[in-house]
Amino acid sequence: MSYVITAAAPASLAIVGTDARFPLHRIYCIGRNYADHAKEMGAAVERSQPMFFMKPADAVVTDGADVPYPSATQELHHEVEMVVALAHGGHDIPVERALDCVFGYGVGLDLTRRDLQAAAKAKGHPWDMAKAFDHSAPVSALRPVAAIGHPAHARLTLDVNGERRQQADISDMIFGVAEIIHELSKLWTLVPGDLIFAGTPAGVAALLRGDRFRAELAGMAACEGRIV
Repeated sequence: MSYVITAAAPASLAIVGTDARFPLHRIYCIGRNYADHAKEMGAAVERSQPMFFMKPADAVVTDGADVPYPSATQELHHEVEMVVALAHGGHDIPVERALDCVFGYGVGLDLTRRDLQAAAKAKGHPWDMAKAFDHSAPVSALRPVAAIGHPAHARLTLDVNGERRQQADISDMIFGVAEIIHELSKLWTLVPGDLIFAGTPAGVAALLRGDRFRAELAGMAACEGRIV
């Protein structure tokens, strides 16, 4: 097939133990998936209905590359999250079959222009510009399910300049991975290459130029980088 312009190379993530890469389709994110984070943001915990938003696939920052400080904000915040990569998809996926869709797990940051988000919320406007910007999704290499299984417990942490900022166990999530996949598939047809950010615990705070961060999903994945 020929195109009238040069097609952009697909965004992709490294896979631990191989030179092959995981091509990305879409990035889905769930908000308020830890009760302590919902509380610190002044929001109610909605167990009956998850809240989703999206980032563009090319927002990923991979392989330890520097993260440029974004334009139009004075309040860039970190949100450390477990990341789930899908090898299979579908529509209306039952909870009991949802984990069969998972290729592997990683860890990443949902970077947020907090000041733009707050201003949009105050006016009742959408806040895509606060989440879906360039370089807003640093992500680690993926660890395949074949190597680690499906973790029910794992320590999720973020250190900034050597200081612990966020920590939780993934068992504290309000919606587990299977439930997230099930709920997403009621709204979109999921496909291989989709990536899911599974929510952040309490402790979100500002990042400054020059800050170094290390996000870790214990025993599985780590993502390090620098804000420039």
